[in-house]
Amino acid sequence: MDTRSRREFMKESALAGGALALLYSGCSQQAQDPVNEVQMSIAKWQGKPEAEEDIRAAASTLTEQAVRNLGGLGRFVKKGATVWVKPNINFHRTPEFAANTNPAVVAAVVRLCYEAGAGKVRVGDHSGFGADVSYPMSGIAEAAQGAGAEVVYLDESKFKPYPLNGKVLKEWPLCPDIVEADLVVSVPVAKNHAIPTVSGCMKNFMGVAGGDRSTWHEHIADCVCDITAFMKPKVCIVDAVRVITAGPPRGGDLNDVKFMGAVAAGVDPVALDAWAAELLGHNAADIGSIAEGQTRGLGQMAYRKLNLREATVS
Repeated sequence: MDTRSRREFMKESALAGGALALLYSGCSQQAQDPVNEVQMSIAKWQGKPEAEEDIRAAASTLTEQAVRNLGGLGRFVKKGATVWVKPNINFHRTPEFAANTNPAVVAAVVRLCYEAGAGKVRVGDHSGFGADVSYPMSGIAEAAQGAGAEVVYLDESKFKPYPLNGKVLKEWPLCPDIVEADLVVSVPVAKNHAIPTVSGCMKNFMGVAGGDRSTWHEHIADCVCDITAFMKPKVCIVDAVRVITAGPPRGGDLNDVKFMGAVAAGVDPVALDAWAAELLGHNAADIGSIAEGQTRGLGQMAYRKLNLREATVS
C-alpha cells in the first residue's frame, strides 16, 4: 500500500493538472458559462500511449480534467461527507482487459473527493464472481488504498430490503453502506454487453444489489432504470480509456479491447450512457435502458443539447 499522505497526493495532482496541455475542441458558447452550470464534460487523449505506465498516467489526467471541467467534485461533496465511489470490480481480469473500471480512474476520483473535502471515501462493488479475486486482480484495491480510500468487501448477509417501487423491482436487498452514504459516485467502465448491449452508469448500480440479479436479465432495461431511479445519482464518471468492443463483458481477448482515451463526467446518467453507446458504435435510441431512462425522465440521450464542455488532453 502506498503510504504517502493525502496532502502529498493533492500536491501531485495539482502539479500534474498545471502541466496539462489543453486543446479545446468543439466547445459551444455554453462551455464559457459558469462552471456550476456545466452538465457534462468529456476529456479525450491526443495520440495513443503504448506503455502501461503511460496509459495509467493518461487515465488519471483525463479523469482530473473531465471533473475539473464539470466544475469539480466540490459541487457535490459536502465537507466531511462519506463518499462511496462505485466502480465496476466484477470480473477476475487485469486492467488491460478493460472488464473492470481502470484503477487509475478510480484512484483519481478518490483523490478528487478528498480534495473536495470528503471526510471518508469508501470503494466497493458487489462482485458476482468473488471480490477476493476481482478486487486485487483488477488493480483497483491497491490503487484505491494508495489514494487513501477504504476498500470495502461487501457482506451480502448485511444487505437489507429497500422499497424501490419500480416498474419491475418493487423491493430488493441493497447494500445499506452504499445506499446511506452521503454521496455515491458511479464510476463504470464503458463496454459492450450481451444483455443490455451497452454497460455504463445505470447498469453499474446493479453492483449495489444483492439477491439473484440474474432475474433482472429478462427485463434488464426496466430493472436498470428502477435501480437508477432509486439511487438518484448526482454525479457519474465514465471510464472509456480502454473499452471492450466485442465479446462477453468479462473480456478475455485483447483483440476485443480498444484504446479510446476518453473519460466523461456529468450529472445526467442517460446522457453519459448515450455518449458511451455512441463511442462503441451504437445508436443510443436503440439501447433499451437509455431509451427507457429518457422516457422516465432520468435524463436525456441527446447529450450535445446539454451544457457540454469538451477538451483534448496530451
